[in-house]
Amino acid sequence: MNTALNISSSPHARDKWTTAFIMRIVLLALLPTTIVGVAVNGLHALLIVLIGVAAAVGTEFAFDKACHKPDTWKDGSAAVTGLLLALSLSPSSPLFAPALGSVFAILVVKCCFGGLGKNFINPALAGRCFLLISFGRAMSSFQVDGVSSATPIALLMTGKAVNITQMFLGTANGVIGGSILCLLAGGLVLWALDVIHGEICFSVLGGFTLYMALFGGQGFDPKFLLAHLCGGGVMMGAFFMATDYVTSPVSKLAQACYGVLIGVLGGLFRLHGGTADSFSYAIIIGNLFAPILDTYVIPKPFAYRRAALRARSGDKRPFLQRVPRPVVVLTAITLIAGLALSGVYAMTKDIIEDQQRLANTASYKVVVPEADHFENVAAIDRAIEDLDGGVYGAGFGRAYIRETVAGVDAEGHTVGYAIRVTSSDGFDGDITLVVGVTVEGVLNGISFTELNETPGMGMRCAEPAFKDQFNNRSAASFRLNKSGASDNSDDGIDAVSGASISSSAVVNAVNAGLDFFHSVIKEGT
Repeated sequence: MNTALNISSSPHARDKWTTAFIMRIVLLALLPTTIVGVAVNGLHALLIVLIGVAAAVGTEFAFDKACHKPDTWKDGSAAVTGLLLALSLSPSSPLFAPALGSVFAILVVKCCFGGLGKNFINPALAGRCFLLISFGRAMSSFQVDGVSSATPIALLMTGKAVNITQMFLGTANGVIGGSILCLLAGGLVLWALDVIHGEICFSVLGGFTLYMALFGGQGFDPKFLLAHLCGGGVMMGAFFMATDYVTSPVSKLAQACYGVLIGVLGGLFRLHGGTADSFSYAIIIGNLFAPILDTYVIPKPFAYRRAALRARSGDKRPFLQRVPRPVVVLTAITLIAGLALSGVYAMTKDIIEDQQRLANTASYKVVVPEADHFENVAAIDRAIEDLDGGVYGAGFGRAYIRETVAGVDAEGHTVGYAIRVTSSDGFDGDITLVVGVTVEGVLNGISFTELNETPGMGMRCAEPAFKDQFNNRSAASFRLNKSGASDNSDDGIDAVSGASISSSAVVNAVNAGLDFFHSVIKEGT
């Protein structure tokens, strides 16, 4: 079909800025935070960015060719989607994450709904949420200089202090595009050039700040509010995600309402959600409300007369019938699912915690059988708190000391210690076990509280043939013997055949627990 002549009714709005030109400006605005993210996080972060952009552009190119459509990938929108997705990922994310996320964002959310201008939610955020739901463990791993630890927002939500300067500069633990300085500079440039609407980005920040001040428990404490504004994707979401032309309202008043809605939802999810980094969900829900805001939050027309407008209005249908059906369905599904999940979580939270405590106590009894009961030791608890949820020591992989209790007999004497350790290096996720050590340093044995490895392979670590190798051993640390390489040494542990990764994670966790006993518990007592 010849597209040289387009006929449409007036009025006609013309602008010399094309889609491709605007997308290039957005890419340039994202370039500073990309450079800082790669400089801080290294080669792996660069690979994530390159793979994310290449996968997005390649997916749209392949779709255009397969469906015999014009080469829309040249307008740069796919590159922006891939870059935003990559910048919102952890620098330690596996390389398949940006590839799968970009393919989902472009193919499912954008192309299958008609291409640029037809998608109902932001493609980059949809891709990120797809990854969070599908690969939660991989997406929740954060590292700086090869050391895993909790993000500043996760620490802030537990009441710990964070370094706002590092968060502002982008050197703190977090996503690749975490430099608030660069995001703010790029966003303000876009606003000054009128590429994005200030009504959206500033109302998002204002709504979020006000909600956190009113309900965050710290009032209008500047440090508290700045820390939340500098983490969890708030700045990137406000300036580069929520301002997407396609998924945001048109009128200025509707844009302000849209921004406040996102800010309030972001604060709500931050304080009461299952994860501190949930701003993506707030923006997607805001996208679903954009058509409703466009329909019912409209500017007052010239020569407006309320009576005349009512007289000329011929549409007497009820409110819900005038709202586009897809908007009603998607909004209802989102709200019902969110309320259902929140309700189930609220109802079962205490029960789950009680069951987990009982399971932990049972595991403690297995590895310290002489104990009549278990007690917390203040000095040991402080040592664990000083770790700030980070990886313990060096040479143990991604091992975390979760809790340590002293086993006390009926006469009040300490007979041993139960050390709960988590290794995030398992083949299918976290492995949590309890290490039982006597006061003399002899390893009584181990007991698993979390093991979700492959059945018939990694799950065999819980079988006596492997687990009982740790019973009554006095070695300060253990060495894993690969399958068929047993040497009957004092510190050797034979791996489960075909499950060397799981076996190695278990040995690292045990070694971390033993090192914690010798260097912290024993030295402290």
